[in-house]
Amino acid sequence: MFENSQLYKAYRDMKLIREFEERIRAEYQQGKLPGFIHMYRAQEAIAVAVCMNLTDQDYIASTHRGHGHCIAKGCTVEDMLLELCCKDEGICRGKGGSMHIADMSKGMLGANAIVGAGPPIAAGAALTAKTLKNGCVSVAFIGDGASDQGTVAEALNLAVVLNLPMIFMYENNYYAEFTKNPKPDGRIAERAGAFGMPSVCIDGSDFFAVYDAAKNAVERGRAGGGPTAIEAIVPRYYGHFEGDAQQYRERDEVKSSRSMSDPIKKFLQDPRSEGLSKNEIEKLDNEISELIENGLEKAYSASEPSYEQLFTDVYVNYKGH
Repeated sequence: MFENSQLYKAYRDMKLIREFEERIRAEYQQGKLPGFIHMYRAQEAIAVAVCMNLTDQDYIASTHRGHGHCIAKGCTVEDMLLELCCKDEGICRGKGGSMHIADMSKGMLGANAIVGAGPPIAAGAALTAKTLKNGCVSVAFIGDGASDQGTVAEALNLAVVLNLPMIFMYENNYYAEFTKNPKPDGRIAERAGAFGMPSVCIDGSDFFAVYDAAKNAVERGRAGGGPTAIEAIVPRYYGHFEGDAQQYRERDEVKSSRSMSDPIKKFLQDPRSEGLSKNEIEKLDNEISELIENGLEKAYSASEPSYEQLFTDVYVNYKGH
């Protein structure tokens, strides 16, 4: 059973991710944000349900589609917006931007523009946790396209061989960039399971299904039971990147996905959420809008990094450590 405080947090985090994404999408379309952005819309339940089972001491490794993971892991919206605007006060001093945003204080090891780069990093973090015997776990968020990468297979093998406290969290949104995934639902989990770990396939738009699967996997990892693979199925709403015309998708596909797989709508309609107050939901919605508005106002007026900082944060001197 969920306490109302947990349900409000789940709603708040999912809605914050959605409103954050929609707002930066609008800002980007007006030419106000640099670089590229990749929308996480429709996958909110996955990030939130997984990260609600984690602490700041646990680790996650993200993808190029990482804003939702950042917010779910506890990164502040203000610091994220500063980073997306490439400002000096950003989480990564304005040097990471959207596709490389990270916050080590929250165990968020970074978004990554390289497809399939996250799992080896998460495996290293899991090995650290096992070596230190601190009870922490590591989660690698992985797209369906990345599931075919050799780096992912190597991480799967290493996690089993070393019995690492790691979760391979596959987000199957049906498209690897512009190519539709030909594998049927569950095929990714089946492949991961062949390495010798438990694997499940679930509805990624169902917060409660993702939460239960993540809870079991995290508890197993903390207890020394080793890695787990979870495949969450949820079609994406937007293209590979903002500006992608999605000419490769069937005409009514997105419309159908929006009506059938909205995680926030499903969450509020679930009997387990019936105790939530409409007034409290409205209050949270207003707070979220204000948070994003204030964050953008600060980000746009903040200082740019100076030229003197160009070569800082590039190399680390480990001498004496």
